[in-house]
Amino acid sequence: MTTHDFSAWIGRSETSHDCITHNLVKRIAATLNEPAPAPGDALPLLWHWAFFQEPVDDAGLGNDGHPARGGFLPPADNRNRMWAGSRLEFIQPLRVEAEVTRQSTFLNIEEKHGRTGSLMFVTVRHAYLQDGQNALVEEQDIVYREATRPKLGGTKAAPAGAWQETVEPSATLLFRYSAVTFNGHRIHYDWPYTCETEGYPGLVVHGPLIATLSLRAFQRANPAARVRRFNFRGLRPLISPNAFEVGGRLLENGKAQLWATAQAGMAQSGEVEFSVEVGQ
Repeated sequence: MTTHDFSAWIGRSETSHDCITHNLVKRIAATLNEPAPAPGDALPLLWHWAFFQEPVDDAGLGNDGHPARGGFLPPADNRNRMWAGSRLEFIQPLRVEAEVTRQSTFLNIEEKHGRTGSLMFVTVRHAYLQDGQNALVEEQDIVYREATRPKLGGTKAAPAGAWQETVEPSATLLFRYSAVTFNGHRIHYDWPYTCETEGYPGLVVHGPLIATLSLRAFQRANPAARVRRFNFRGLRPLISPNAFEVGGRLLENGKAQLWATAQAGMAQSGEVEFSVEVGQ
């Protein structure tokens, strides 16, 4: 494995622009079985992940279906990419049909070596500006790992929850979510590649999809809460079509603990900071 000097990438930035188009919002809503917000309405939380997906032609893709590394992204020696987690601050709602600017900056890139081989951790900060003001700020953690068999269990059981929803992640749901987020990673729709090349027993549920469903379950259970911050991290994969649960419990001081879990233990953990709207 080649050792790289990543100092040149730290602080590197790029700016991109997108419109929160109603047509794409309607497709996200259909994928998640939700009513579509109208133009001018607030975009539901975490639906912004369907936007700012720069199209890359087939020649620019790696074997895993992701855009090949290079350019804005640092070299990763053909390692598999995983979205490890995010920390988000919701300042004001993004609006359907609004023009939005995203400013992306590399905060940290670090190589580590563990029992599963060499890992490269990348943290990128995305600031989303609407009408010239910050609406959403996210720090996203990405991990590039060598092609080793994935860890499918060994996490602790979820605690008793105050709310819980069952999710049945069909292949159709995974395909449609890949489509609306323009995510070409083959582990979500290409069964032979997923099992024979990356070593999973079936199609893998998207980490961002799990986070979206988990935060939605919190909002359904706590309709008076206004989400201020949300963080999550992946613990292990969830495999389609096996059902899993998203749930959580309230903590003190306007916080809540969230999780996604199945028989082998928790697959994703998260925390919400919220305030309660007056009059609700």
